[in-house]
Amino acid sequence: MSATTTAPEPAVAETPAAIPLERLYRISVDQYHEMARHGILKPKDKVVLIRGYLVEKMRKNPPHVIAAALTRVALEKVLPTGWFLNVQDPVALADSEPEPDISVVRGEPRLFFERVPTASDAGMLVEISDTSLNVDRTTQLQLYAEAKVPVYWIVNLMDRQVEVYTEPSGPAAVPSFAKQVVFKETDTVPVVLDGVEVGRLPVRDLLP
Repeated sequence: MSATTTAPEPAVAETPAAIPLERLYRISVDQYHEMARHGILKPKDKVVLIRGYLVEKMRKNPPHVIAAALTRVALEKVLPTGWFLNVQDPVALADSEPEPDISVVRGEPRLFFERVPTASDAGMLVEISDTSLNVDRTTQLQLYAEAKVPVYWIVNLMDRQVEVYTEPSGPAAVPSFAKQVVFKETDTVPVVLDGVEVGRLPVRDLLP
């Protein structure tokens, strides 16, 4: 008599338990720079430093790319002497080095041959938001408020508006901006650097 055996069902892999944040190793901004300098991190490694952790960059879809280009062109038209634009380049903060979609930086590019601009060099930072809207309103907003970036724009593609945040709290339990003004598609948004309005841009000119 032949015996029939039933193959055991394949084991189901268990989801690993989440590792508590306090057990994760955090690196400093200086260590992050050293990793890049020694080739440990390469341009193909699409990561940024956020709160001491390496975080994968979010993918950018065509509307995001177009809005970033439109916003850059519009800002360049009103930018006064003594300021320049960086596009998706790093800004060094206390424990992070995000890469805002657009940074308005005081000075001229050659001043930063050997260092990354810091929050004190930035007149304003801009994030283009579609799928990243929640992150830009929370994680990014808190980073910039804590670092006392004076003006933070979210070009909100989902709601077709520009959100302008000013009066940063600096370090706090939950860093934030005291003032938020929303400019709709039919509005013009003021560009303010060092407390001075240097121009106004139609919101629709920034949207794809």
